Amino acid sequence: MFLERNKVNFLILIYCSLASALQKRSIDLIQAHGLISDSRLPLDITPTSYDLEFETTPDNDIFVGKVKIVATWVEDTEEIQLHGDALFQIIETKVTQIGSDDAKENSSSSPFQPIKIGVEKAVVRRGSPDLTIFLEKPIKQGSHCEIEISYARKLPNATSGPIFHSTYLDSATKETKWFISTYLRPNQARNIFPCFDEPGFKAPFTIHVARKKDMTSISNMPLKRTEDIKERPGWVWDHFEQTPPMSTFSAAIVVSSFASVSSNKSKDRDIRVWARPDFMPSLLNVTEKVEKIIDVLEDFWKVKFPLPKLDIVALPNFQANRPADSWGLLSYKESELTSKGSWNLAHEISYQWLGNLATPYWWSDAHINTALVRFLTAYTVLKIDDIDSINNWPMTMLYSIYYEFSKRYPHGKSTVIKQDSTAAKIELVFRMLNYTIGEQTFKEGLQKFMKDRQYKNFFGDDIWNSLTEQARLCKKLDDDVSVNDIAASWITKDRLPVIDIARNYDSKTAVLRQKVFLRERPHDLPDQDKFVWWIPIVLLTQNKLNFSDSKPKLWMKMEREVKIDNIANHDEFIIVNPEEIGPFPVNYDERNWNLLARFLQTDSRTKIPVNTRAKLIHDAWNLAYAGDLSFATALNMTLFLKNERENLAWDPVFTFIDHIGRHIESPAIQEKFQAYIRSLLTPLYKYLGNEPTEDENETKAHLRSSCKVFLCGAGYKPCIEEAQAAYKKWMEMENPDEGNPIANQYLCPVFKWGTWDEWYFGFQRVLKFPAERKQSERTYLLKTLAGCPNDPATIEKFLNFTVLAQDEHFKDTDLYLIYNMLTGNPKGYTTLFEFLRDNFDKIKKRFEAKPHLWNSLVTSATTVFKTQEGMDKISKLYEERKNDFGTADFVIEKALKNIKEEVEWSNDNLPVIENWLDNYLKENNQEASE
Repeated sequence: MFLERNKVNFLILIYCSLASALQKRSIDLIQAHGLISDSRLPLDITPTSYDLEFETTPDNDIFVGKVKIVATWVEDTEEIQLHGDALFQIIETKVTQIGSDDAKENSSSSPFQPIKIGVEKAVVRRGSPDLTIFLEKPIKQGSHCEIEISYARKLPNATSGPIFHSTYLDSATKETKWFISTYLRPNQARNIFPCFDEPGFKAPFTIHVARKKDMTSISNMPLKRTEDIKERPGWVWDHFEQTPPMSTFSAAIVVSSFASVSSNKSKDRDIRVWARPDFMPSLLNVTEKVEKIIDVLEDFWKVKFPLPKLDIVALPNFQANRPADSWGLLSYKESELTSKGSWNLAHEISYQWLGNLATPYWWSDAHINTALVRFLTAYTVLKIDDIDSINNWPMTMLYSIYYEFSKRYPHGKSTVIKQDSTAAKIELVFRMLNYTIGEQTFKEGLQKFMKDRQYKNFFGDDIWNSLTEQARLCKKLDDDVSVNDIAASWITKDRLPVIDIARNYDSKTAVLRQKVFLRERPHDLPDQDKFVWWIPIVLLTQNKLNFSDSKPKLWMKMEREVKIDNIANHDEFIIVNPEEIGPFPVNYDERNWNLLARFLQTDSRTKIPVNTRAKLIHDAWNLAYAGDLSFATALNMTLFLKNERENLAWDPVFTFIDHIGRHIESPAIQEKFQAYIRSLLTPLYKYLGNEPTEDENETKAHLRSSCKVFLCGAGYKPCIEEAQAAYKKWMEMENPDEGNPIANQYLCPVFKWGTWDEWYFGFQRVLKFPAERKQSERTYLLKTLAGCPNDPATIEKFLNFTVLAQDEHFKDTDLYLIYNMLTGNPKGYTTLFEFLRDNFDKIKKRFEAKPHLWNSLVTSATTVFKTQEGMDKISKLYEERKNDFGTADFVIEKALKNIKEEVEWSNDNLPVIENWLDNYLKENNQEASE
């Protein structure tokens, strides 16, 4: 039963003229799938305010509320359509006309008398987010009415979601305490209260929360007053100040017994951090970080923090993928607030301006909102000099989208990957604009946008238009150039360009050509000749390495080819797109690459900043991988690394080592490649030292860890001996199944280069793994046992144990994992293939009732070969067993087609790689077997 006082009222005033705004279109037309409801609400009614009372306790698993929505009728209608959860129990619905535009025009007459409008019924349709109120008579255009809905809903038992509750143990009192919090991601406010749950409807909230006297409630705005509930001793109502206009997803409450600490720095705003009392000592520096972040963002936007306060809550047992960034109230996992860096805080605080103060009209512009917030986060973290929390930005992000957009089929069928990579690409477009039109002009353009759209909604075009206006005003763009056109050329394509540069060294000229960057083969993308971009050409020469000058020498204005005159002398290199100003790789002629490689091997290499050194390596090996550059040239670009100590420059090299290593099936070439790796990494390993220092930052620790992993993988003896020494301690334990006392990093070197006894000891630990221990530890051990061994005999014995013996210790999920891990090592998948070939009938019989496991095994055993020899093996087996593969028949046909491409790659590149390795080892007086 709904109790009059058992309610919470969220009041949201929404003012926006959607009818005219929706005629505009943004260039970012990609829909944020999963965030958009099946249909838009009609525009016949516009909400102008909400008042919401809300009360719940976990004791009865019910929350109840009453929402009052003041709305204006844009058209005559006898139905009110809004959003509401199908699980709502509607207790009572009232509609009262409280005014009209006609009454305002005739203000000389007597005051408007409220008119009760009869309600026939209120229906929440199952399978739909729509709540429809049917009226007894139409309400005329220009009328102002109050819609009052009393409702109840079961409180979900969850640790994330629109509303959730959980408990924790108070260490001081030994009591179990509970708390309740909201997490209104887009489209989820409707699960908490009936509302017009679209971002374009913005309005103020007035929020009221009923709570126990010994608890605390917080919401978007400061507490206005508290009053006792006379009918319920020990309970009070908290009434909060009205919010500015905001979208429904910005609303929030937390009811808890948390302690809090406040910042005393600013008189303009109250910054307060909340947590369970015994966790609070871990958060004492959070308010200081928040103040620094807000100072940077206020300076960037030239707009003060939009609300009088900001509460930041550390929630126990919070399991959401990301924090709740409601306006004026941020909720985090406890671990997210204790991290050293500031990234998590800066990211969510950025949404206080962009997303809450100014809000996208619809989810099609959410990508632009997300992208600009991510750019601002990086900008803010750099400004407060919190380098550890930014790590390799933007390089790591750049690398991942280069890989994604250079695939034959970007994103696959994953909407999540598409959303994230699209937002990442737009973020890089913002970064490119910040460089090319200048940081000051860029900031002033966005300030113009925010001044115009604060407390309102925006389309993506509003951002681009403000930047265009400011760039033209500052003479950074010609009058015939718009940021909208530049941005559209990047945003509307699921591809990225590459610039090919051919220099004429005699005439000091260069021809630049743009084309689609395709890393995967074959490069037969349909209509690729039609893809062109607006590309800024920032060019530096060896005699003028001014990396602070990011003004483009010219723009490629959707042009396939341009020529540049008077660029550099014949003995000087050029660098185009330094510091990754734009998200595109650059390919030079061989002579320019070699000039760069030689310069980087001199003491002057630090004249080229580390981001650009990393770019040159990354571009070179990606272009070689794609077939656009000789691997000999790409490998020459790594020679300077013997003297390189910066993590940013090394980061792409580890990926390079991994990718190329996976393509080398020949044991002879593998030995040479591993010798090259040892030669490359040993000086870095000795410089970093074996153990971390007390004041070491995260970046150096990460570099040491990566260096160790790849040196151990390449057979570096000191590394292997260290791993074996640590492993021996485990083997000598009296009860080795109680836990693994060594670091995970030691397992793979031991299983790859160690003895059979060492491997078998690890295998026994899987067989005897105690049920009470974390299963993730067993999974990691099983992965390394399968994926690391270098000895075919060990791998074959492992397959006999797990596949043929049908040991009860190994479930179907274990077999999937084993198959998958074997595909990462040529000896692994070669042995798996031979095991399948030699035991075909036994394996087929074993998996007769499990075709999914049979298909998985055949896939892993046949699809990753990369040479003609491997292809011949598979073809022969397929010919011999053509009628026996059953459900896996399609796997073989697909494998043969894919391997054909890999064979071409191997034939083109492996002889070049081997020849380079031979020359390298000879020049360094090194044997492959050392």
